[in-house]
Amino acid sequence: MTTSTRKRVLGGLVAASLFVALAGCASAPEESEPTGEAGSGAEVVDGFLPCMVSGTGGFDDKSFNQLGKQGLDQISEELGVDSIAVESNTTSDFAPNIQSVLDQNCTMVITVGFDLAAAAAEAAEANPDVQFVSIDDIVDQDFDGETDFPNIKPIIFDTAQAAFLAGYASAAVSESKVVGTFGGKPFPTVTIFMDGFKQGVDYWNAEKGDNVKVLGWDGTDGLFTDAFVPDQKALDAAQGLVDQGADVLLPVGGGIYQSAASVIRDSGKDIALLGVDADVFETDPSVGDLLLTSILKGIDVGVVDVVREASTGDFDATPFIGTLENDGVGLAPFHDFESKVPADLQSELDAIIAGIVDGSITVNSYLAS
Repeated sequence: MTTSTRKRVLGGLVAASLFVALAGCASAPEESEPTGEAGSGAEVVDGFLPCMVSGTGGFDDKSFNQLGKQGLDQISEELGVDSIAVESNTTSDFAPNIQSVLDQNCTMVITVGFDLAAAAAEAAEANPDVQFVSIDDIVDQDFDGETDFPNIKPIIFDTAQAAFLAGYASAAVSESKVVGTFGGKPFPTVTIFMDGFKQGVDYWNAEKGDNVKVLGWDGTDGLFTDAFVPDQKALDAAQGLVDQGADVLLPVGGGIYQSAASVIRDSGKDIALLGVDADVFETDPSVGDLLLTSILKGIDVGVVDVVREASTGDFDATPFIGTLENDGVGLAPFHDFESKVPADLQSELDAIIAGIVDGSITVNSYLAS
């Protein structure tokens, strides 16, 4: 995607954020109801069949696809209903995979990721009686500021807020005074992490009189691999950042963190890794010793909340927006890095969270109201 194309996408999504702000955020996910009930004892509608189509990377990506599938599995068991999940290996799989679950009489189709938006919009238009849920995209293909069709519910996350915390923490632990980030593709749902990360580092510098440098994202352009899988481009991106002195790396996009981990191990240097979407310390223990923390999206709990509501026939297309305030985004524990971070770092982060929630600290993103 060129810079000009990205700006066009961002422009449309900024307009979309205005619509979202007017529509209002969905409520924070509730605690699970007992098995067999769909919230408040309501009965599941006859024939309800939730289905999911993954983005590229598959359901074992230790990231957003895997979290989406975990949410679907959890709510299906809770409700006592069947579900169908189909993996996409390439972008050309999107439309056929959506059609395949429609052919199996799915009443709800959940698409995982920004790059399924076009295929989801086409399918939603052709199937107005089917409920669609779009994870990580508002599905505004005509850039008019509104979700394209009334049968699509977006689940989106203002991850800039959580990434701000990660940027601040990264600056706090960096000894080289250089941190780096790179992404899969320059989608807004990728660059929102990079935006927040840079703002967090900048906030550290302003508060501490420091000069930690961010590589890989300048607020407009950055470093991308054009994929969400661990490949040679991801290795090259991570290696380039390490060669420039970065001692904290934030890879944003599916499994590309695995390439960063490989570069870190081969370097023999003391370099910290940041995970995204899930708590990668838990989803992929093989890199646990490298992880400073992870920037969390509540994809699984968002799926549980939305599917539970729809199961009773109460489908609401109002976007669910995850924030620090409703626990839709957050920062994972430091785990093995707990003893390596400054003693007062967590209290500082807690104060920053409070400031973001009450509005005294501003974090800019295309979803910020």
